[in-house]
Amino acid sequence: MDQRFDVTERFADGAQYIAGRLRQGGSEATHPVVDPATGERVFSYRLAGPADVDAAVAAAGGALPEWAGATPGERSDALHRFAAVLTERAEDLARAESSQCGKPIKLSTEFDVPGTIDNTAFFAGAARQLEGKAAAEYSGDHTSY
Repeated sequence: MDQRFDVTERFADGAQYIAGRLRQGGSEATHPVVDPATGERVFSYRLAGPADVDAAVAAAGGALPEWAGATPGERSDALHRFAAVLTERAEDLARAESSQCGKPIKLSTEFDVPGTIDNTAFFAGAARQLEGKAAAEYSGDHTSY
């Protein structure tokens, strides 16, 4: 079974995620993603240009009023849904992390991706417990904010 993450398929529409959709970068410059363990080019994508930055800032500004007006429960629910999507895609995310960083799949599957999912779920719960205290409470050997 091929253990490679098919980044070409995942990012066929582009590597810029702006206003809820993937799109190609507006720059003519490209960036290769190289597996440092093999030296193999995994993927290449077009870099963002000034118009992409402007579009991302405008999208964030457009989303701000709704997010700022969301209740702690709504924010918590959004983060719980995000953690669920991360969980569903954990295997793909671990493969991508390994191929793009050259690290063993064991580290990606047992530490990196589960830690990201757990951190997202933690802050989903913290969204309902806003009392000004969140640092250094997540894990004994890591500081989270």
